[in-house]
Amino acid sequence: MLTRMMGLALCAIVTPVWAETTASLTTGFDYSSGKYGGTTSTNILYIPVTGKVEYDAFFLKLTVPYISVTSAGTAVIRGMGPFRPTTSTRTTTQSGLGDVIASAGYIYYENDSLMLDIVGNIKFGTADANKNLGTGENDYSAQLDGYYTFSKTTLFATAGYKVIGAPAGITVNNIAYGTLGASQKTGDTSSAGLMLDAAQPISDLSPGTRELTVFVSNRISSTLKIQANLMKGFSDGSPEYGGGLMFTGLF
Repeated sequence: MLTRMMGLALCAIVTPVWAETTASLTTGFDYSSGKYGGTTSTNILYIPVTGKVEYDAFFLKLTVPYISVTSAGTAVIRGMGPFRPTTSTRTTTQSGLGDVIASAGYIYYENDSLMLDIVGNIKFGTADANKNLGTGENDYSAQLDGYYTFSKTTLFATAGYKVIGAPAGITVNNIAYGTLGASQKTGDTSSAGLMLDAAQPISDLSPGTRELTVFVSNRISSTLKIQANLMKGFSDGSPEYGGGLMFTGLF
């Protein structure tokens, strides 16, 4: 599925409002921990820098992340779950450049309460596969997003399909994924909400992901927004828990 940090950046918008031309820069951190059906925990720290440019009904987005993974045994890929078994039982920490993600989107319908858009994503396999930071292969996905606003509440949903790049010697499945959620405006500049993410299994090692996230967002000024989230996983393909903090500057 699309990375949770990117999804939350969209869901924090209580009422979709598109300026003629806007730009933003987002950074922060996301931390997760889980045993993924094993006996030892895998801890993942993810620090993205995301630039986004919007023009009328179009947007372009690029995420360049740093990632650090502490684990033993089965290799766990962030957002995918268990990916390949290893013979090592020694706990190690590997870190470096994560997978760069490029996205392009278009709003094809919008009125006072409803907005629908279509988004295409490319995950470039820039994370080092030898360090188990990624698969080393590109993934391609397309999704439909919908937002329905009434009073101070926004309901949102995503339905998408991802083509997974398969490393040599490993069999993977292309997957469908989706999100359901709601955001409630709690003040003039603040909101809170929750979202459920789910995806099909990418391999026999992973049963698919199931994650529930709660989040709060506050616009500190006209150009700065802060957002925090907590996540609970409900599958061996997901971490047991996680959390993050993001800052977005508008230009």
